[in-house]
Amino acid sequence: MSSSLGTTGTTALAVANPWAVVPSLGNLDAYISAVNRLPMLTPEEEQEFARKFRDDNDLEAAGKLVLSHLRLVVSVSRKYLGYGLPHGDLIQEGNIGLMKAVKRFDPNQGVRLVSYALHWIRAEIHEYILKNWRMVKVATTKAQRKLFFNLRSMKQGFKDDADAETHRDTLTDSQIESMARQLNVKREEVVEMETRMSGGDVVLDPGPADDGEDAFGPIAYLADSTHEPTAELESRERDTLASAGIATAMETLDPRSRRIVEERWLKVNDDGSGGMTLHELASEYGVSAERIRQIESAAMKKMKNALAAYA
Repeated sequence: MSSSLGTTGTTALAVANPWAVVPSLGNLDAYISAVNRLPMLTPEEEQEFARKFRDDNDLEAAGKLVLSHLRLVVSVSRKYLGYGLPHGDLIQEGNIGLMKAVKRFDPNQGVRLVSYALHWIRAEIHEYILKNWRMVKVATTKAQRKLFFNLRSMKQGFKDDADAETHRDTLTDSQIESMARQLNVKREEVVEMETRMSGGDVVLDPGPADDGEDAFGPIAYLADSTHEPTAELESRERDTLASAGIATAMETLDPRSRRIVEERWLKVNDDGSGGMTLHELASEYGVSAERIRQIESAAMKKMKNALAAYA
């Protein structure tokens, strides 16, 4: 490398492998301490390295641009610690955003890389938070994302305001109206996002409880057994037997037995009532009600055998 950075301690960036000066994120304190010791670039140095990378694809120059702005990522990532996600992961995602910014940075735009990179760092961290803060995404549209990231800070501002109703977990109507007005969204959208954010994650399958019994969880009532393959096949088989199967079984009966079964089990009148009673059929055929019951019983047994053969 022919160019020197010209500031005290800059030789750390002039090694063959510039990334060797930064420890792993596994030791977060050592990482933060190391990146805070890395020198910042002057505007002239930044322009020089940016042009080398843009014009000659000089990866060493790109590395120097990234290294000199790692402290910026650490600073930005601290603002998102309230979401309960690991600080190291936030820094890692922010570093990805920084590298994207370096790749797209145009030194002829007349702005410093720090101003240009802020957008990319925040965007990458935002995307990571939205994907990992909850198992189910709470914000999908651009408007919802804006509301998601502003709602927390505005809510904290209400809590810190001595004139407001402090130490409340829920928003008052006046606070909701104020948020909606400031963020230029509907009142209902503020209420919906607050509900999403205040609801905790629920374990779908909690597994065995302390007493060894299976603990109850949403998986018990969320599972849709109607589309389970075995249930599907059983349902189709029942439908087939209830239509073509019964029709085939009825063909095995003599006319009198068939009519008795139809009247007793298959006929439904417009008013919802069934067919003829045993006594009505007995009167029509000139036999006793007991005889009709015997004929019905024999017919049902014959149909059962026919259905078994059909299945």
